[in-house]
Amino acid sequence: MIKLLKIEFKKIRSYKTFWILTGIYFVFLALGILMAEFIINNMVDNMNKHLPIPLPHVNIFFFPDVWQNIAFFATIRYVLIFPAIIIIILITNEFSFKTIRQNVVNGLSKTDFLLSKLYLIVLISVVLTLFMSIGALIIGLSHTDAITLPLLFDKTSFIIGFFITILTLQIYAFFFGFMLRNTGLAIALFTLYALIVEPILYYFLKSPVVFKNDISTYLPLNAVLRVTEYPAIPVLKKLMGLTLQEDVTLGGCLLPVVYASLMVIIVILTLKKKDL
Repeated sequence: MIKLLKIEFKKIRSYKTFWILTGIYFVFLALGILMAEFIINNMVDNMNKHLPIPLPHVNIFFFPDVWQNIAFFATIRYVLIFPAIIIIILITNEFSFKTIRQNVVNGLSKTDFLLSKLYLIVLISVVLTLFMSIGALIIGLSHTDAITLPLLFDKTSFIIGFFITILTLQIYAFFFGFMLRNTGLAIALFTLYALIVEPILYYFLKSPVVFKNDISTYLPLNAVLRVTEYPAIPVLKKLMGLTLQEDVTLGGCLLPVVYASLMVIIVILTLKKKDL
């Protein structure tokens, strides 16, 4: 595993596009998280103009809710699109620049090549999860007055939820990259599906026009986003009657993992049959 990761690191070490996109992702992620509370309280101020009893401002960065809230805002589909695009570029470049053939000629098997990409995806997921966890810990400590160990570690399951979300979404991107092998086409189709096609399909399946069903729950990207479905904001429960998520469940993580596993299997079978 270490040997394969070293090979991958050599490829991306001097690849400016990777580092630029990674930097943009971290900036958007940090700004999105830091601006979340301001945006929500601005919405509360607008609602208070039409309410007889004004709602208080919300604090979303105290323990234990900070784990859930930062995991939620860090897994909005418009933020997740960045690491997905990075993976697509890394995969499709192997075919565009014929480096996959060179790797095989140099003694790397097709299986090793696939494993190197999967190891890289896991490593990126671990790094992003650590970044999110450290950020949530620092923000939580600065916003919480009385901290106890039970309070500190409550809702830390959302860290696992974030890891599952980022991991499975990158595997979806891995699938698009390997199956299409063209950078522009893979990015365009993945973005189109993630930001337009599936959201439209989701709301169509939930509309009164269609017979009552739960099909939208099983859509691939929706299954990923449902791992951390709601933030911990009590005002949502009061005004919208939403049943807020209390924890990350095994059942919620299972479906995206199943989808990701199937995609990996399809890629393996395809790569065995197709020429490089």
